[in-house]
Amino acid sequence: MSDQAIEQEIQAKGKTAARVTPDDIEANIADETYFTAAEGRHGHSHKKHGFDYEIEADGPLHLLTFCVLTLGNGFTVTGESACASPENFDADIGRKIARANAVQKIWPLMGYELRTKLAGA
Repeated sequence: MSDQAIEQEIQAKGKTAARVTPDDIEANIADETYFTAAEGRHGHSHKKHGFDYEIEADGPLHLLTFCVLTLGNGFTVTGESACASPENFDADIGRKIARANAVQKIWPLMGYELRTKLAGA
């Protein structure tokens, strides 16, 4: 069940107390960055046994996609998506899955923040 579907059910049941919503999550995302492990490795100076080396053009690192979400306060969360079959790799799908995984990490952070505010009220 998607976050939006759950939110619709919550609203349909009249649950109006303070809570974190999908819109709150999205509003708290200030920036998003995507890259594959191959891109991350290539962008970093690296050596193996003292010699520079190149990564395989179609190696497994091309199948691992990362998403870094920067929140409004500067905190970052990450998500990832790994494709098992190279033939099925699709960059757009990988980014969507990695982003969804990163978003799931924001829920408990914002829930904790809201609970702290409610406890102090």
